Amino acid sequence: MALLERIEPVSAPPPLPPTPAPPTPRRKPRRTSTFTKDDWLSLVGSIVASLALVYVGYFHVLAFSGLLGFLVCLFVTFMCIYGCVVGLANPRPIVVERLVAATVSLAAGVVLFALGSVVIYTFAQGWKAFAHVNFFTQDMAGVSPTAPLTHGGILHALVGTVIEVGVAVLVSVPLGIGTAVYMTEVGGRGSQLVRTVVESMTALPEILAGLFVYVVLIVEFGLPKSGLAASIAMAVTMVPIIARAGEVALRVVPGGLREASSALGATHWKTVRKVVLPSARAGLATATILAIARGIGETAVVLITSGASSFLTFNPTGEPMNSLPLFIYTAYTTHEPLEISRAFGAASVLLTMVVVLFAATRWLLRDKAGRR
Repeated sequence: MALLERIEPVSAPPPLPPTPAPPTPRRKPRRTSTFTKDDWLSLVGSIVASLALVYVGYFHVLAFSGLLGFLVCLFVTFMCIYGCVVGLANPRPIVVERLVAATVSLAAGVVLFALGSVVIYTFAQGWKAFAHVNFFTQDMAGVSPTAPLTHGGILHALVGTVIEVGVAVLVSVPLGIGTAVYMTEVGGRGSQLVRTVVESMTALPEILAGLFVYVVLIVEFGLPKSGLAASIAMAVTMVPIIARAGEVALRVVPGGLREASSALGATHWKTVRKVVLPSARAGLATATILAIARGIGETAVVLITSGASSFLTFNPTGEPMNSLPLFIYTAYTTHEPLEISRAFGAASVLLTMVVVLFAATRWLLRDKAGRR
């Protein structure tokens, strides 16, 4: 018994710690805007399948004709097939996103195709005139519509366009920006009336502005038909655009900047001059470019208030002054092949001027810090 009492009982081994479960890999959410290889194959396969199905059914089974109906049926069939193919491996939100993206991309493609086709066709038709240096260095004084392209040019119309638009900008930009400042920074009952008038004049047809300037300045006050009268008529159509777009640009300026300037002791108009206008310079420049783009393409205004001319002049106050849009119109109405080539060449120059103007403005107003 004593021996048994001396024997110590053997204790059970301690339990092993529980083995931790392996970490579950974190699943990254899939971005619906990311296109995988499967997505590209689904898109291309849907396009090919819808094209083959509609071609066989539209032209051979149903014996229809017409390109517009074919394109509409192709779009509807593609949307149905593409939605079914994407829905086989993706949830409903991704299917909706893919269909909406396809619709928006198609709309953008149609717009780009229409714009690109117009630009390419214009430059292709005007290349015959571009090939001659005299097209840019001579005017049409004494040149008949049937004269070869080695005679005459658009120098008078090009100079007239620059002078007329320049005078119109000098008149319309101060008035338009001043009107925008009045509507945003002054306010009151008068600003509501001014805003209503500006919004109404935004859609004013340019021929009405031309008739107004013709009746008031030329008929009543005896001002001769000249580039100055055309510039004033252009300014009438440009002021509402600058004022309306400038108002939007000024309203975007944060109110905290105005409050901080006032807290530092600046007066109201000093705040407008030193803080508000510099902060909105990009929007104001865009408003000016939009107005110039409308004014530079005016034809009826120049025809009514100035009239067409075939000689070069630098005097906008006493002589008729031509412009590129008016030159294009008068040249095309002659129905002479060589003159029509000159018209397309002038149209190409006009397109180039607008594109260069927009590009230069965007470059000058770029963010110097490199931020998007």
